[in-house]
Amino acid sequence: MNKPVVVSEETLTEPVVVGDVTPAAASSAAGPAYIVLAGISFSHFLNDTMQSLIASVYPILKDTYALDFAQIGMITLAFQFTASLLQPVVGHYTDKKAQPYSLSIGMASTFFGLLLLSAAHQYLVILVAAALVGLGSAVFHPESARIARLASGGRYGFAQSVFQLGGSFGTSMGPVLAALIVVPFGQGSIAWFSSIAFLAIVVLWRIGRWYAPQITTKKAAPAHTQPGGPSSRRVAVALLVLVALLFSKQLYVSSLSSYYIFYLIDRFGVSTQTAQIYLFIFLAANAVGAFFGGPLGDRFGRKIVIWISILGALPFTLALPYAGLFASAVLSVIIGLIISSTTSSIIVFAQELVPHRFGMISGVFFGVAFGIGGLGAAVLGKLADHTSIEFVYQVCAYLPAIGLLAVFLPKLQQPGR
Repeated sequence: MNKPVVVSEETLTEPVVVGDVTPAAASSAAGPAYIVLAGISFSHFLNDTMQSLIASVYPILKDTYALDFAQIGMITLAFQFTASLLQPVVGHYTDKKAQPYSLSIGMASTFFGLLLLSAAHQYLVILVAAALVGLGSAVFHPESARIARLASGGRYGFAQSVFQLGGSFGTSMGPVLAALIVVPFGQGSIAWFSSIAFLAIVVLWRIGRWYAPQITTKKAAPAHTQPGGPSSRRVAVALLVLVALLFSKQLYVSSLSSYYIFYLIDRFGVSTQTAQIYLFIFLAANAVGAFFGGPLGDRFGRKIVIWISILGALPFTLALPYAGLFASAVLSVIIGLIISSTTSSIIVFAQELVPHRFGMISGVFFGVAFGIGGLGAAVLGKLADHTSIEFVYQVCAYLPAIGLLAVFLPKLQQPGR
């Protein structure tokens, strides 16, 4: 794809060192490796398409096996928990020794998880299948985020947004594919989506071949605090704030992703297929917002983007529980556009706070996002069983107010500015 560039794992935040290349090649290496970014974003699209399929078939599983909302939440928890628990572990390990072909191997777990889900006829087997798909996600995210940064050419927010764009659009495709394929043809048709996993394995193997020559095994350099940078205590506080901000964003998105279909069916009496289309509209708006968040952070600063994207959604989340069907669709688009733009800025902000632990930090934040979504879905499901879906959305409407904590984030110097 591109001429190999040799970098050390501990200096991924430094300019890439190029040796023995022509001036033209050096000029090309200075900018983003667009083919690699496109490949890793497309892989993210395929990965998250398969993941979102699980939530999209909840109505089918609920009706077929007479599940309550708490059991639906446990499926999400089983799926998200493996990803949440293992992502920081994977990131910590790959900080020490990068594994370029682990992405395609991890995708095999998703492949088998989908096959198992298509044939599952017991609740426990459904949980195991969901956990296998989560395992594939745990392996995928930390190392693929590292590849996106390596291919960024210094435009870290842009690269993270391109990477997130693929995942967000993949998430939005799950409900559409479920409406077009799984609802008409039943649970067994989930096996057809294993072909997507196979395609992802092929693409990721090719990206691994690009990635492998770029790695040199050097001893990790000790971390040094940059002059004028935040102290270790301030870094720790900032990381906790970023986790809290991700909590508010991800739990709200999880509430819509897991239960929006049931909310629309219960309140407005729409069909399952119609509700899935409305969910697709919300998730597609999330994808668009996720793309613009990174470049805006590169241009104006990540802190201000975090402020606007979380607090800016609050008026619209407060209005959603009281809106009609059409107004709900409009509000969901606005909420998706605003609130999703924060993800890239939060992740890149955290990476810049602790650049010498890039893989682990990426794994922690991707893992926290998944873990919060899974745990939150289980808690919200239990709450919905004891109250109502409408009450859940009235409570979740206040989550973006946690964005006020962004006042405690330090101001970081933007790379190259």
